[in-house]
Amino acid sequence: MISYLSFFLSSVDQDRYYNASFLITNVNYSPQYERQTTDEFRNLSEDIETMVNKKFLCLHLTYGEEFCNCVLGNRGDCALSLHDPGGVVASVVLVFKFPSADSEATTWGHVNRVLLRRLKATSTYLDVDQSTVRLTGNRAALSLIGCGIRRQAFSFTGVERITGGQRAREGEWPWQASIQLDGTHRCGASIISNTWLVTAAHCFRGVRDPRRWTASFGILLRPPKQKKFVRRIIVHERYSDLLLDHEHDVAVVELASAIEFTSDVHSVCLPEATHIFPDNISCFVTGWGALENDGYSVNQLRQAEVRIISTEICNRRQVYGGAITPGMLCAGYLEGQVDACQGDSGGPLVHANSRGIWYLVGIVSWGDECGKRNKPGVYTRVTYYRNWIHSKTGI
Repeated sequence: MISYLSFFLSSVDQDRYYNASFLITNVNYSPQYERQTTDEFRNLSEDIETMVNKKFLCLHLTYGEEFCNCVLGNRGDCALSLHDPGGVVASVVLVFKFPSADSEATTWGHVNRVLLRRLKATSTYLDVDQSTVRLTGNRAALSLIGCGIRRQAFSFTGVERITGGQRAREGEWPWQASIQLDGTHRCGASIISNTWLVTAAHCFRGVRDPRRWTASFGILLRPPKQKKFVRRIIVHERYSDLLLDHEHDVAVVELASAIEFTSDVHSVCLPEATHIFPDNISCFVTGWGALENDGYSVNQLRQAEVRIISTEICNRRQVYGGAITPGMLCAGYLEGQVDACQGDSGGPLVHANSRGIWYLVGIVSWGDECGKRNKPGVYTRVTYYRNWIHSKTGI
């Protein structure tokens, strides 16, 4: 929901987060701005980011006795809302790096002066009402980090296996959750709001009493960043514990209290039901699952890069022989090796769009063993169940 726009000052060592909002008067509000994944939202967000980039890119600031270079990175969305009597309010998160010795009041005043000066200095096709510019400090800004935003960009060195590969780092996959039965990790899940998770229905096979379930967050199972009790478990009505056809393998979990969103723990974006993720695009699957088939869960989150495999290929006789239905998708490699495994079930398969926003593509569902040739991972297709998720959670 928020634009995550970063400023970096030279010779500095402390991040300070600020939320800035302002009214754009020459854009009429549309209900489509309430959903981050609509074309209307994306187009206006890009326009706002372009405007802010033009105002701040290559800006040089004199700060104290230092001459500092200020650089803007445009990663994220903007929060857009109706403003009476009309227009659109844009909200952006600014991340400044300042010397740690500087007081918060000093840096706040400096940021506020820079923001007002720069918004006034440059004219663009978007008209900003200067009287509406507002700046709030660190705590408020951190709570507004939008879905699908990662604290920092990470580089990857090719494909890695969850079963024996690369460990995740802090803040790398902030939407990852562990759902635990009687205190023991059972499945992965994805944060979709501060009170809702989405996961696989088969995780609750035989045990649906919410009092026995908890959810934890952060890259380590022990100790977690946060832990929450479960209020309610909603399994898809057409999922069957008795049938082994893997259909409708989706569930949502309501938490008993809200997650405190931070740069390390917050939500992934849900795609629109109409969105199409093309075959062969790169995605990442994450989880605490086993390092080998029938193995044990690990304590630190792992990640694997996989590619979406077309349903046509996945339904070939030598692959899954027609078992892949419209509510499923395959991801991995026909040669095997890179795959999710036991304990990764329910976890996220995600893809980043061109603006670096991460969307939930699939939910780890099933497969024939782990990393086996011609047996890639099979995932619940999120777009297929997008309307069902909305009907249960309002998200």
